[in-house]
Amino acid sequence: MSAKKELNLTLKIWRQKNNKTRGQFETYKLSEVSPDSSFLEMLDMLNEQLIDQNIEPIAFDHDCREGICGMCSLYINGRAHGPETGTTTCQLHMRHFRDGETIHIEPWRSAAFPVIKDLVVDRSSFDRIMAAGGFISVNTSGNTTDANSVLVPKEDADLAMDTAACIGCGACVASCKNSSAMLFVGAKISQYALLPQGKVEAKRRVLNMVRQMDEEGFGNCSNTGACEVECPKGISLENIARMNREFLSANLSKR
Repeated sequence: MSAKKELNLTLKIWRQKNNKTRGQFETYKLSEVSPDSSFLEMLDMLNEQLIDQNIEPIAFDHDCREGICGMCSLYINGRAHGPETGTTTCQLHMRHFRDGETIHIEPWRSAAFPVIKDLVVDRSSFDRIMAAGGFISVNTSGNTTDANSVLVPKEDADLAMDTAACIGCGACVASCKNSSAMLFVGAKISQYALLPQGKVEAKRRVLNMVRQMDEEGFGNCSNTGACEVECPKGISLENIARMNREFLSANLSKR
Protein backbone atom coordinates (compact mmCIF):
# COMPACT_ATOMS: atom_id res chain seq x y z
CA MET A 1 0.00 0.00 0.00
CA SER A 2 1.45 3.37 -1.05
CA ALA A 3 1.90 6.08 1.59
CA LYS A 4 -0.47 9.02 1.54
CA LYS A 5 1.02 12.03 -0.20
CA GLU A 6 1.97 14.90 2.08
CA LEU A 7 0.39 18.27 1.37
CA ASN A 8 1.93 21.56 0.35
CA LEU A 9 -0.41 24.39 1.28
CA THR A 10 -0.86 28.13 0.98
CA LEU A 11 -2.54 29.56 4.09
CA LYS A 12 -4.20 32.96 4.10
CA ILE A 13 -4.76 33.70 7.79
CA TRP A 14 -6.40 36.68 9.48
CA ARG A 15 -3.93 38.53 11.75
CA GLN A 16 -5.14 41.21 14.15
CA LYS A 17 -3.34 42.45 17.27
CA ASN A 18 -6.50 43.31 19.20
CA ASN A 19 -10.02 44.67 18.90
CA LYS A 20 -8.74 48.25 18.54
CA THR A 21 -6.54 47.67 15.49
CA ARG A 22 -7.30 46.83 11.86
CA GLY A 23 -6.62 43.27 10.79
CA GLN A 24 -5.56 41.77 7.49
CA PHE A 25 -4.92 38.46 5.81
CA GLU A 26 -1.30 37.32 5.73
CA THR A 27 0.00 34.52 3.53
CA TYR A 28 2.08 31.57 4.72
CA LYS A 29 3.48 28.55 2.93
CA LEU A 30 3.48 25.19 4.68
CA SER A 31 4.85 21.98 3.25
CA GLU A 32 4.97 18.31 4.16
CA VAL A 33 1.67 18.32 6.03
CA SER A 34 0.41 14.84 6.81
CA PRO A 35 -3.12 14.16 5.50
CA ASP A 36 -3.75 12.33 8.79
CA SER A 37 -3.04 15.39 10.94
CA SER A 38 -5.92 17.44 12.30
CA PHE A 39 -6.49 21.04 11.27
CA LEU A 40 -5.25 22.30 14.63
CA GLU A 41 -2.14 20.11 14.40
CA MET A 42 -1.49 21.77 11.04
CA LEU A 43 -1.71 25.18 12.75
CA ASP A 44 0.64 23.91 15.48
CA MET A 45 3.07 22.93 12.75
CA LEU A 46 2.83 26.40 11.20
CA ASN A 47 3.39 28.08 14.57
CA GLU A 48 6.53 26.01 15.17
CA GLN A 49 7.79 27.21 11.79
CA LEU A 50 6.97 30.84 12.65
CA ILE A 51 8.69 30.63 16.03
CA ASP A 52 11.82 29.26 14.34
CA GLN A 53 11.70 32.31 12.06
CA ASN A 54 11.25 34.69 15.04
CA ILE A 55 7.73 35.55 13.86
CA GLU A 56 4.93 35.85 16.40
CA PRO A 57 2.80 32.67 16.30
CA ILE A 58 -0.86 32.77 15.34
CA ALA A 59 -3.30 32.92 18.25
CA PHE A 60 -6.18 30.47 18.01
CA ASP A 61 -8.55 28.97 20.58
CA HIS A 62 -8.45 25.30 21.54
CA ASP A 63 -8.88 23.09 24.57
CA CYS A 64 -10.19 19.53 24.49
CA ARG A 65 -9.47 18.83 20.79
CA GLU A 66 -12.18 16.17 20.98
CA GLY A 67 -15.19 18.07 19.63
CA ILE A 68 -16.63 18.70 23.09
CA CYS A 69 -15.63 22.15 24.35
CA GLY A 70 -16.48 24.32 21.32
CA MET A 71 -13.33 26.43 21.64
CA CYS A 72 -11.83 25.62 18.22
CA SER A 73 -14.13 27.96 16.31
CA LEU A 74 -12.65 28.94 12.95
CA TYR A 75 -14.12 30.09 9.64
CA ILE A 76 -12.40 27.95 6.99
CA ASN A 77 -12.85 28.60 3.28
CA GLY A 78 -16.13 30.39 3.90
CA ARG A 79 -17.67 27.79 6.23
CA ALA A 80 -17.90 27.58 10.00
CA HIS A 81 -15.57 24.79 11.17
CA GLY A 82 -14.62 23.97 7.58
CA PRO A 83 -15.93 21.79 4.73
CA GLU A 84 -17.15 18.75 6.70
CA THR A 85 -20.72 18.83 8.00
CA GLY A 86 -21.20 17.86 11.66
CA THR A 87 -17.52 18.34 12.45
CA THR A 88 -15.73 20.77 14.74
CA THR A 89 -12.45 22.34 13.61
CA CYS A 90 -10.41 20.11 15.92
CA GLN A 91 -12.03 17.01 14.38
CA LEU A 92 -11.34 18.16 10.82
CA HIS A 93 -8.44 16.33 9.17
CA MET A 94 -6.16 17.57 6.42
CA ARG A 95 -7.13 14.71 4.11
CA HIS A 96 -10.18 16.80 3.23
CA PHE A 97 -7.90 19.32 1.48
CA ARG A 98 -5.93 18.98 -1.76
CA ASP A 99 -2.21 19.26 -2.32
CA GLY A 100 -1.41 22.81 -3.45
CA GLU A 101 -4.71 24.20 -2.14
CA THR A 102 -5.08 27.72 -0.75
CA ILE A 103 -6.96 27.75 2.57
CA HIS A 104 -8.54 30.91 3.99
CA ILE A 105 -8.76 30.96 7.80
CA GLU A 106 -10.50 33.70 9.76
CA PRO A 107 -12.31 34.27 13.07
CA TRP A 108 -16.06 34.44 13.64
CA ARG A 109 -17.53 37.66 12.25
CA SER A 110 -20.04 39.21 14.66
CA ALA A 111 -20.21 42.45 16.61
CA ALA A 112 -21.19 40.35 19.63
CA PHE A 113 -17.98 38.30 19.22
CA PRO A 114 -15.22 40.95 19.15
CA VAL A 115 -11.76 39.80 18.09
CA ILE A 116 -9.31 39.40 20.97
CA LYS A 117 -6.31 38.52 18.80
CA ASP A 118 -5.86 36.90 15.39
CA LEU A 119 -8.34 34.00 15.28
CA VAL A 120 -9.53 34.31 18.89
CA VAL A 121 -12.86 36.02 19.60
CA ASP A 122 -14.56 36.94 22.85
CA ARG A 123 -17.64 34.73 23.26
CA SER A 124 -18.39 35.78 26.83
CA SER A 125 -21.73 37.11 25.54
CA PHE A 126 -22.86 33.46 25.55
CA ASP A 127 -21.80 33.17 29.19
CA ARG A 128 -23.85 36.22 30.12
CA ILE A 129 -26.91 34.79 28.35
CA MET A 130 -26.53 31.57 30.31
CA ALA A 131 -26.05 33.47 33.57
CA ALA A 132 -29.27 35.39 32.88
CA GLY A 133 -31.37 32.24 33.14
CA GLY A 134 -29.67 29.04 32.04
CA PHE A 135 -30.02 27.21 35.34
CA ILE A 136 -32.56 25.63 37.65
CA SER A 137 -32.94 26.41 41.34
CA VAL A 138 -35.29 23.67 42.48
CA ASN A 139 -34.77 22.93 46.17
CA THR A 140 -32.77 19.70 46.43
CA SER A 141 -32.26 19.67 50.20
CA GLY A 142 -33.18 16.63 52.23
CA ASN A 143 -32.69 12.98 51.44
CA THR A 144 -31.41 12.03 48.01
CA THR A 145 -34.24 10.69 45.86
CA ASP A 146 -34.06 7.97 43.27
CA ALA A 147 -33.36 9.13 39.75
CA ASN A 148 -36.62 7.64 38.52
CA SER A 149 -38.81 9.27 41.19
CA VAL A 150 -39.76 11.99 38.71
CA LEU A 151 -41.06 10.31 35.59
CA VAL A 152 -40.06 11.96 32.32
CA PRO A 153 -41.48 10.78 28.97
CA LYS A 154 -38.71 9.23 26.89
CA GLU A 155 -39.40 11.53 23.96
CA ASP A 156 -38.94 14.59 26.19
CA ALA A 157 -35.80 13.16 27.76
CA ASP A 158 -34.31 12.39 24.35
CA LEU A 159 -35.12 15.88 23.03
CA ALA A 160 -33.61 17.47 26.14
CA MET A 161 -30.41 15.46 25.67
CA ASP A 162 -30.26 16.42 21.99
CA THR A 163 -30.46 20.13 22.84
CA ALA A 164 -27.98 19.78 25.70
CA ALA A 165 -25.46 18.59 23.09
CA CYS A 166 -24.95 22.24 22.08
CA ILE A 167 -21.32 23.13 22.86
CA GLY A 168 -21.73 26.89 22.52
CA CYS A 169 -19.12 27.20 19.78
CA GLY A 170 -20.95 30.04 18.00
CA ALA A 171 -21.03 28.47 14.54
CA CYS A 172 -24.73 29.35 14.38
CA VAL A 173 -23.90 33.03 14.87
CA ALA A 174 -21.00 32.95 12.42
CA SER A 175 -23.04 31.30 9.66
CA CYS A 176 -26.13 33.52 10.05
CA LYS A 177 -26.35 36.59 7.81
CA ASN A 178 -27.88 38.45 10.79
CA SER A 179 -25.44 37.07 13.40
CA SER A 180 -28.41 35.62 15.26
CA ALA A 181 -27.86 33.57 18.42
CA MET A 182 -31.38 32.15 18.47
CA LEU A 183 -30.31 28.56 17.80
CA PHE A 184 -27.93 28.65 20.77
CA VAL A 185 -30.46 30.34 23.07
CA GLY A 186 -33.28 28.11 21.82
CA ALA A 187 -31.22 25.01 22.60
CA LYS A 188 -30.36 26.18 26.11
CA ILE A 189 -33.96 27.13 26.86
CA SER A 190 -35.25 23.84 25.44
CA GLN A 191 -32.98 21.60 27.46
CA TYR A 192 -34.66 22.90 30.63
CA ALA A 193 -38.16 23.59 29.31
CA LEU A 194 -38.56 19.95 28.28
CA LEU A 195 -37.88 18.59 31.77
CA PRO A 196 -40.08 18.92 34.88
CA GLN A 197 -37.22 20.37 36.94
CA GLY A 198 -37.09 23.33 34.62
CA LYS A 199 -40.79 24.16 34.66
CA VAL A 200 -40.70 26.14 37.93
CA GLU A 201 -38.87 29.15 36.51
CA ALA A 202 -39.51 28.56 32.81
CA LYS A 203 -41.20 31.90 32.22
CA ARG A 204 -38.54 33.93 34.01
CA ARG A 205 -35.81 31.98 32.23
CA VAL A 206 -36.98 32.63 28.67
CA LEU A 207 -37.70 36.31 29.32
CA ASN A 208 -34.29 36.92 30.91
CA MET A 209 -32.28 34.96 28.33
CA VAL A 210 -33.98 36.57 25.34
CA ARG A 211 -33.57 40.01 26.90
CA GLN A 212 -29.85 39.37 27.47
CA MET A 213 -29.45 38.04 23.92
CA ASP A 214 -30.89 41.28 22.56
CA GLU A 215 -28.72 43.40 24.84
CA GLU A 216 -25.60 41.61 23.57
CA GLY A 217 -26.35 42.83 20.05
CA PHE A 218 -27.16 39.59 18.26
CA GLY A 219 -29.41 39.87 15.20
CA ASN A 220 -32.84 38.39 14.59
CA CYS A 221 -33.62 35.06 12.97
CA SER A 222 -34.86 35.11 9.38
CA ASN A 223 -35.28 31.32 9.05
CA THR A 224 -32.65 30.71 6.38
CA GLY A 225 -31.54 27.57 8.24
CA ALA A 226 -27.80 28.17 7.85
CA CYS A 227 -27.33 27.78 11.61
CA GLU A 228 -28.73 24.23 11.64
CA VAL A 229 -26.67 23.22 8.61
CA GLU A 230 -23.37 24.46 10.07
CA CYS A 231 -23.97 23.40 13.69
CA PRO A 232 -21.40 20.65 14.42
CA LYS A 233 -23.88 18.96 16.79
CA GLY A 234 -26.90 19.15 14.49
CA ILE A 235 -29.06 21.25 16.80
CA SER A 236 -32.52 21.50 15.23
CA LEU A 237 -34.36 24.65 14.19
CA GLU A 238 -37.29 23.27 16.17
CA ASN A 239 -35.61 24.71 19.25
CA ILE A 240 -36.06 28.23 17.90
CA ALA A 241 -39.76 27.54 17.45
CA ARG A 242 -39.97 26.18 21.00
CA MET A 243 -38.18 29.26 22.36
CA ASN A 244 -40.64 31.53 20.52
CA ARG A 245 -43.59 29.62 21.98
CA GLU A 246 -42.10 29.80 25.49
CA PHE A 247 -41.43 33.52 25.05
CA LEU A 248 -44.95 34.25 23.79
CA SER A 249 -46.50 32.25 26.61
CA ALA A 250 -44.37 34.02 29.23
CA ASN A 251 -45.33 37.44 27.87
CA LEU A 252 -49.03 36.64 27.75
CA SER A 253 -49.01 35.35 31.34
CA LYS A 254 -47.70 38.71 32.57
CA ARG A 255 -50.86 40.50 31.39
